[in-house]
Amino acid sequence: MSDKYLLATRSLGKLYELRPMFAAAGLEVIDLDGAGIPESTAEANLEEFDSFEENALAKAKYFRAKSGLVTIADDSGLEVQALGGAPGVHTKRWSGRADLEGRALDVANNDFLLRKLGKSADRRARYVCVAAIIDGSGPRTFRSETEGEILDAPRGEGGFGYDPLFLSSELGITFAEAERAVKERGSHRGRAFVQLIGWLAARARGQRT
Repeated sequence: MSDKYLLATRSLGKLYELRPMFAAAGLEVIDLDGAGIPESTAEANLEEFDSFEENALAKAKYFRAKSGLVTIADDSGLEVQALGGAPGVHTKRWSGRADLEGRALDVANNDFLLRKLGKSADRRARYVCVAAIIDGSGPRTFRSETEGEILDAPRGEGGFGYDPLFLSSELGITFAEAERAVKERGSHRGRAFVQLIGWLAARARGQRT
């Protein structure tokens, strides 16, 4: 069993949320820059599938082939009831603004979501995350979801993506208003990775006995 895991994402927001979770479990992770994997145009075509599971596994397989390390990746997205589940797997680039990255892209996507919803009374939504890991024994996925609703205007300065508009039913605040540890307990990504990290920890215990 490898004692180092590749966390295959270029999202600074995801790295900020996930690194402390692995550290708390005593698991060492490195990111793509740390593994010396430069960004490639091929990465833009990895999320071409119709399910979060397929997209997460596609990223994990790609970066495992590049690194040779046990590789962890995820795919996540927002599903809005009134929009038939959109943006779903197209969450990151839903606004079509290929010229934008980071916070600027988040703002464009949030504006696009509000325009699409208009004055719809149905604001129900859910976040979905599938975390995938690939090692010598093959692939494994862990899925989690969390319910909420879309606000009329953003609230909070934290998080990323659609977090300022997503009012968590469980937390009673938006993900952008939640501290990192609070969001970890209530978010789709936090819960999916709790499952994955728990599986890794249990496997490590089994190999030590």
